[in-house]
Amino acid sequence: MPYNYLGTTFEPDSLSYKDVIHAYSNGYFPLGDDDGLVSWFDHTPRAIVPLTPKGLNISRSLKQVITKQTYEVKVDTDFYSVINSCAELHGDTWITKVIVNLYLELFNKGFAHCVEAYNDGKLVGGLYGVAYRSAFFGESMFHVKDNASKVCVVRLYEILLMNKFKLFDIQMKTPVFESFGCVEISKEEYTPLLKNALKHNLNI
Repeated sequence: MPYNYLGTTFEPDSLSYKDVIHAYSNGYFPLGDDDGLVSWFDHTPRAIVPLTPKGLNISRSLKQVITKQTYEVKVDTDFYSVINSCAELHGDTWITKVIVNLYLELFNKGFAHCVEAYNDGKLVGGLYGVAYRSAFFGESMFHVKDNASKVCVVRLYEILLMNKFKLFDIQMKTPVFESFGCVEISKEEYTPLLKNALKHNLNI
């Protein structure tokens, strides 16, 4: 995959949520290493989801799931379980203990957010990411029931539109987001979009 390595922090205990915000603001992001360190990357091309009223492709089957209210969708009620489920269900993962602690700090400071899907009171899907000014940086998602994470994407998209966010960054194209209509852009195209999003101080 076209990840571009930018360096490693060899004393991860020295990192704080401010370092992660600084990274996102400059177009790169952290990934945890197996040895407990944190490395920094950007991704070329960059994948985004266009934030327009008709910018999200929703399949007929997913619309039916949403209409039937198969899942109860909540926001920011159990960030810890969402990020840990993402870590556990992805096998070999960049979501190490250091990363979890950094994003919990981001959540406690009001920058990280999650959307959760419940079935019979049990968490069965979710996603998390970071909101800074008018940009949202998606990080990871999980599901243990069909379409559970997809309904979370739809809810997140509605929230970003409602709050007039300018950028929905998902780093890299995946089959799920390709079905939603994500697009890949060059670094030269991404940079001005990011700069514009950082001009507007919005909240989720």
